[in-house]
Amino acid sequence: MRISGVDGVPTGWVVCVLSGTGRARDVRWSVVPSASDVLEVTAGCDAVGIDIPLALPSGATRRDAEVLAAARLGKARSSLFPTPPAPVLDATSYVEACAVAQQLTGRKISLQAWNIVPKIREFQQVTLPCTAVEAHPELSFRTLAPGVDLASKKTARGAGQRIAALSGWVDPAQLFGDLPAAARLDDALDALAAAWTAERVARGTAEFLGPGTDDRGRSVAIAV
Repeated sequence: MRISGVDGVPTGWVVCVLSGTGRARDVRWSVVPSASDVLEVTAGCDAVGIDIPLALPSGATRRDAEVLAAARLGKARSSLFPTPPAPVLDATSYVEACAVAQQLTGRKISLQAWNIVPKIREFQQVTLPCTAVEAHPELSFRTLAPGVDLASKKTARGAGQRIAALSGWVDPAQLFGDLPAAARLDDALDALAAAWTAERVARGTAEFLGPGTDDRGRSVAIAV
C-alpha cells in the first residue's frame, strides 16, 4: 500500500509518502512549492489526505462537513476555519475579502482564514485525482487518541501527545529521522495524521463527514 499526507508550510506543502504496511513501512518526505507539485509527488498513491478545503460552499451556508467536524472537535473547533465561498477567493486584500464575505454570508472572514486563501486557491486550480481526500489532522488525532485532552500542537506537551497517538500506527522515531529542513515538527505531525486518514480511506474504513459532491463533482466531505 502507498499512501500520502499533505499539510501546508510557509514555503508550500510538506508531503509524506508511506510505502508498505505496519510499523516498518518506508517514508519519503518532501517540501514542494505548489499544489501541482503535490499531485506529482503523490501520483500512484492509493489515497492522499490533504489538510486544506478541497470543495467550496455552494452558497452562504457553511458546509455540512465543517459543521459536523466543528461539533466533534469541541473546544478545538477554532482549528477549523470556515471555508469561504468562491467569490471571496477572488479578493486581492483582506479588507476586500471581508466585504465580499459580509455581503454573501453576513459575516466577515477571520484573518486566519484569509491567510490560507492562497492555498485554497491552489487546489481549486488543479484537477484532483479520485484518490485525494480532504483531511483535518486534529480530527484524526482525536480519533487516534479519543481519551486524551490534547494540548496545543505548538507546545512540547502537545507534540508529545500527538507522537504518542501516532505510535500505535507507525514508528515516529523511524519516520522523523530525516525531516526536510523546511518542515516544522507540527506540520510533519499533521501530514502524518492526514496520511493515517488516507490509509483508512484506502482500506475502506474511513468515516466521511458531510458526504456529497459540489457542482464540479468534487467531494464536499471531510474524511476521518
